Amino acid sequence: MKINEIMVTLMRVVLGIIMMVHGITKFQMGLENVSGWFASIGIPGFLGYFVAALELVGGILLIVGLFTRYVSVLFAFMLIGATITVKLPGGLLGDGQGAGYELDLALLVISLYFAGATVRGFGLDQLLFRKKEQ
Repeated sequence: MKINEIMVTLMRVVLGIIMMVHGITKFQMGLENVSGWFASIGIPGFLGYFVAALELVGGILLIVGLFTRYVSVLFAFMLIGATITVKLPGGLLGDGQGAGYELDLALLVISLYFAGATVRGFGLDQLLFRKKEQ
């Protein structure tokens, strides 16, 4: 067991937990409310449903380490969109009215790591899709 694999696993699981909790929160708020909020800020309302499902299901997939690369690419696109459309005007640390984009930026960089990394830690990807050594 390598320390790199342990740390990468920890990083992937924490990213998954954060995203899953964000998804759960959206479901608890009510998807109609999320859709309405998206529409109120100029984003097509149907994307609220997609984002909530992506955060919840994608978070779970990252926790167990399944389809890590694909989920991470989707998270990266989502985080770029959220930063540009919602968070950027508030600045890095926020403007007193709302949160800044510091968390989104950190999550984006972690997602980009997993989108391109060859080492993803321990998870189902490793068990199911690892090439057999000859």
